[in-house]
Amino acid sequence: MKKYLFYRVLRSLLSIFLVTTLTYIMIYSLVPRRDIFKADPMISKLSTSPDQLVDYKNTAYDKMNYIDYLDTKSLLNQASRPGQTVTAAHTAINTERLRQWASQHRYTLHRYPQSGSYYATRELPLWQRVTKFYSGLIQIDTPWAVHDPANPKLPRYLKVSHDPIVGWALIGSGTRYKYQLYANSTFPFLHENFIHLNLGISYPTYAGTRVTEVIGSHQGEAVTHQYKFANGQKLFSTDDVYTRQYQPVKRQDPALKAQYGDNYTAVSQQHQDPSMIGTSFKAGLGALLIAYLVAIPMAILMARYKGQWFDKLGTGIVTALIAVPSLAFIYAFRYLGSAVFNLPDSFPTSGAGALVSWISPTLILGLLSVSGLVIWFRRYMIDQQSADYVKFAKVKGLTDNEIYRKHIFKNASLPIVQGLPGSIIGLIGGATMTETIFAMPGMGKMLPDAILAHNNPIVIGLVFIFTTIAVFSILLGDILMTIVDPRIKLTATGDD
Repeated sequence: MKKYLFYRVLRSLLSIFLVTTLTYIMIYSLVPRRDIFKADPMISKLSTSPDQLVDYKNTAYDKMNYIDYLDTKSLLNQASRPGQTVTAAHTAINTERLRQWASQHRYTLHRYPQSGSYYATRELPLWQRVTKFYSGLIQIDTPWAVHDPANPKLPRYLKVSHDPIVGWALIGSGTRYKYQLYANSTFPFLHENFIHLNLGISYPTYAGTRVTEVIGSHQGEAVTHQYKFANGQKLFSTDDVYTRQYQPVKRQDPALKAQYGDNYTAVSQQHQDPSMIGTSFKAGLGALLIAYLVAIPMAILMARYKGQWFDKLGTGIVTALIAVPSLAFIYAFRYLGSAVFNLPDSFPTSGAGALVSWISPTLILGLLSVSGLVIWFRRYMIDQQSADYVKFAKVKGLTDNEIYRKHIFKNASLPIVQGLPGSIIGLIGGATMTETIFAMPGMGKMLPDAILAHNNPIVIGLVFIFTTIAVFSILLGDILMTIVDPRIKLTATGDD
């Protein structure tokens, strides 16, 4: 078992790497880089400032690892050396020194269209872009993560302490985040900040925001909580104090420093609605429960009364569900829910805090999966009916109810149990149309939106997340199958 899990984890990691890398290569080699500015309103705003426009575009390319970009100030600093200072003056000596430096370091010199000042760019080969992505994928916070020249005596430690704001926690100093390990009343109750996933910076939508924050941060209106701060004041604040990060001394707000009692004053705001991944997971889990609660009993009855009126009726319903296009199905049930049951036809109408907002999209998403589950589970049940153990059970005198409940159902459910974790990711990823039609702020809707906006970091980040969940869900399905049926043994060789 241990050997099997070890090799499965290794193969899973390899699969994630191959899928993500292939996606990265396709996007960065086949999609024209100029397309990323099609949905950026800043391009038109900067059209009257040519120098700023050039700087803006090259900065974006630099952040997305297309190029290495040095503006005039950075270029002059790089080209200068002891005894040979390069200035911004347009002289032959400065120009020659810049050209020599650029040629030596494989940069290309350019001039801003308005000022005529020099800047430099260097194209990054595709392999280097991929390397930079993976080298910074996992970030580990340590007491030596912060380097602030204005605070050379910054203490560096990790210790368990009772913080006046959050209570007992693993506190860091010199770390990027103040609270490394802490507990609160929010699921999953125990939280950490010492390991972070870095999937890049979003652009052009959610510009300047980490991809992980775009996907994982709460949404909606800000909410307030009362805290007792380090200065002894009890105040209502929208700050999410658990996200406190180090703020350089030069950018410090004296009032915030007095309030928190240290330099960890950069905080995110609290919002009332679930994150994008939380919204999709919540809707997907609810849809999965609906799908199984409807499909399993229906498939059992159809298999048990094969060829009879209920089986024929169920087959007709399943055929109709398959035949009707998903888009038409969604719109029809959306209209039915709105016209008959007065349910909102758009998620933002009542918001994530209202139960009625979730009913229609969750129900529709669940019903869309019913037909596939019914077909497969009915087939498994019918296959098991002709097995030898069923005939033996009848000879022993077991009733049909006992045979179905204790034997047929259990054996037929193994493939369903194995595919259960994968069904969750399938529902999350397959909710694209549902989330789009109902304007739900989830991951399903986010992927096509990111593709249309040419938000490459978001696309790659979502592919990475979906692939990771899908790959490990298969492994979890195998483990669940062994729990349901202890006779199944997982081995590295596949002999058992």
